[in-house]
Amino acid sequence: MKKIIILLFVIGLSTISYSQKKVDNQFNSWWGYSGNHKITDKWSVHTLYSFRRNDFVKNWQQSLLRLGLNYKIKDNFIITSGYDWVETFPYGKQPISKQTKEQRIFEQVILKNTVGIVKFKHRYKLEQRFSNKAPVKSRFRYRLGFSIPLGKKESKLSFNVFDEIFINLGVNVKGYYFNQNWIYSGFGYKLNEKSTLKLAYMNQSLMKGDFVHVESNHTLQVGYSYNFDFSKTNTKK
Repeated sequence: MKKIIILLFVIGLSTISYSQKKVDNQFNSWWGYSGNHKITDKWSVHTLYSFRRNDFVKNWQQSLLRLGLNYKIKDNFIITSGYDWVETFPYGKQPISKQTKEQRIFEQVILKNTVGIVKFKHRYKLEQRFSNKAPVKSRFRYRLGFSIPLGKKESKLSFNVFDEIFINLGVNVKGYYFNQNWIYSGFGYKLNEKSTLKLAYMNQSLMKGDFVHVESNHTLQVGYSYNFDFSKTNTKK
């Protein structure tokens, strides 16, 4: 219950922050693959590709490729360091002036706990962002989410919710520290022990450069995850 109260507080805080802004509603879709591929009992490789479209599927919004290395301290305590390659395109009612390429280095901590049948996940993430000749930018992200099995405790179908806030950091921040908020709800279906299919709605609230307009991106998310286990292959050798 405490976790749900915190989640509602975060959502309320983000709503207050944007309440005096001009909101531009847009409709997007994100199509993605992700996986955590086990190397040993402690180490695994994280992979992700997200194909993001604006005006549902008509135009490019963003392309994101990610590679990371996970270390499992405990089953409920995982740290990751990784790299993102991001291309963002002019789109929507207030498009950027040109297509931009950004490289990111990130560090994150994931903490998990279970209350009854509800599985909670906290993600704390730092990003260092490099784009063309612009100064290096830093950003902190915090995500609180939970998953509830639908039906039996070990049901293949689950209902998933999270809220994530983005906060700009450092001396290069100009004018506005609160950068984005993501609210997500949807369903996951476990196809087998290695793969899961996800279908969800996400609202991405994004502050624009004039600090007056906010993009409210209503986003369909379709995701597929597959986790390879290379540790068994190494054992056989």
